[in-house]
Amino acid sequence: MYLITGCNGQLGTELKKRLPDAICADVDMLDITDSAAVQKFIRENNVDLIINCAAYTAVDRAEDDIDLATKINVDGPRNLANTGAKIIHISTDYVFDGMGHVPYSPDDETNPISVYGKTKRAGELAVLENASVAVVIRTAWLYSPYGNNFVKTMRRLGAEKESINVVSDQIGTPTYAGDLADAIVQIIPQMTRENTGIYHFTNMGVCSWYDFASEIMEMSGLACAVNPIKSSEYPTRAVRPFYSVLDKSKIQKVFNIKIQHWKKGLEKCLKQF
Repeated sequence: MYLITGCNGQLGTELKKRLPDAICADVDMLDITDSAAVQKFIRENNVDLIINCAAYTAVDRAEDDIDLATKINVDGPRNLANTGAKIIHISTDYVFDGMGHVPYSPDDETNPISVYGKTKRAGELAVLENASVAVVIRTAWLYSPYGNNFVKTMRRLGAEKESINVVSDQIGTPTYAGDLADAIVQIIPQMTRENTGIYHFTNMGVCSWYDFASEIMEMSGLACAVNPIKSSEYPTRAVRPFYSVLDKSKIQKVFNIKIQHWKKGLEKCLKQF
């Protein structure tokens, strides 16, 4: 039996559509920070694979909410990994400091610069130290037709305003949650002790938030002008990595995953609005 935690988030919602027989649990059904509750739930439901999409993702709020971010992003994954079930755990590009200029490989040294990034890195280690079969997938710039995300915000602002300012000096790759969900479904039957480890998945290609916003406006048929600005003109509580392009060659090779360009992913997503 499969368990999807954080099932009402962007990725969890996409996985529910692809794995209709899975048990879907959000915090109201299962508190992953409660070790005893997790053990009981896994045992009673005969769960042999967990896809952990649950996370504390409020990047700026995490700077002042360290205890809760740690509970959800570190203790929760550790509790799930301790059950003996196989686990796919979702992580983030924020484990890197963003000072590089070539795509980060899964083996590159991490150096998170925010509380969110630090807790997510500690969560990765907790999973790998406690599960016998685990696939940790780092992703970035996730969006979908569900929940709160950049695409939905840009479409809303684009319909309301004549122009908006978007940072142009943060570089990465948008990821359509549906494409990541497809990759996870493909990985599940291939999981073994031998291929336990960290993998990267985003769509292909590279862009700035400004480029991404411009493409969203164009594909959505919105006349809103997008103006490039520097990150220093849009200060946030937590520091973001300036460069967070991820090297996907390992996940492509080990699990034979085909990955589309980010513009194709955006096209697919926008058709659902």
